[in-house]
Amino acid sequence: MSEAIEKPRLSREHVLDLLKQMIRIRRFEDKCAELYTQEKIRGFLHLYDGEEAVAVGVIPVLEKHDRVVATYREHGHALVRGVPMGACLAEMYGKREGCSRGRGGSMHLFDRATNFHGGNAIVGGGLPLAVGLALAGRMRGEDNITACFFGEGAVAEGEFHESLNLAVLWSLPVLFVCENNLYAMGTALSISESETDIQRKAACYRMESEAVDGMDIIAVEAAARRAVHAVRQSKKPYFLECRTYRLRPHSMFDAQLYRDKAEIEVWRQKEPIVRFRAWLEQNNMIHPEEFERIDAEVIAEVDAAVTFAEAGTLEPIEQLTRFTYAEKAT
Repeated sequence: MSEAIEKPRLSREHVLDLLKQMIRIRRFEDKCAELYTQEKIRGFLHLYDGEEAVAVGVIPVLEKHDRVVATYREHGHALVRGVPMGACLAEMYGKREGCSRGRGGSMHLFDRATNFHGGNAIVGGGLPLAVGLALAGRMRGEDNITACFFGEGAVAEGEFHESLNLAVLWSLPVLFVCENNLYAMGTALSISESETDIQRKAACYRMESEAVDGMDIIAVEAAARRAVHAVRQSKKPYFLECRTYRLRPHSMFDAQLYRDKAEIEVWRQKEPIVRFRAWLEQNNMIHPEEFERIDAEVIAEVDAAVTFAEAGTLEPIEQLTRFTYAEKAT
């Protein structure tokens, strides 16, 4: 790895790929919401609309051998990491062709092939898991980073503080990525935390940190490159706060009585896809017909994923207890 930080490659090909990856997440989740209302997807469903720039800006900067740990709002992370869209949707359908054989659902996407260590239904639950993975990697002599995504609501949990403390004490290569969307379920950050500048909390543990506009894909990618470089060179943890906003409710059951519609509309004007597309058009890097082509390609991919999921099969009832305990190697 070069000592110099690799700069973002703002070639036309690269920026169009960033745009496409964000559109993939948005279109996929729009379809998930539709399927949920049709009761084809059941259980809990937490969507990522408005936060796409975080996953798309951070995950591609990582290497394939690095690990990714996410939250229950993890569809976008899984897609960007390379988990097939069909496998993600089949998982939500509860089909055995899903990435977790239909046993995890929306909140527990997992894919060993891409080192995607899953979503986690427990707030803050991925933090100690990331620390454990990083410790295991160091004990095995591996040269990788563990990136851990979590919302600002996790900051109120004990494992947040325990995990940051241990990561610094043990000098573990963990990239902590806080997706600060201002609301922990229905609780505004301003009434739950006396210190709302989240990245400053990392300083309490003597951890290098940075805050970035999470609605700006270029800013997020640049910050991610700095962060990943720092972790890879120092073998120490780094804290990156991405200040973003979710445009949809906390979950499909959320009536959103805690925030005004006017507030949401203000944020819609600066959401990452609209903002980035406008920037590309102003700089003559995309034409309307190219946007339509990208969108059509993504819609076709989503349609294929629906076909794949609906053609899937359910696990036989006889397999109900399989994977409950570790199976002995034969």
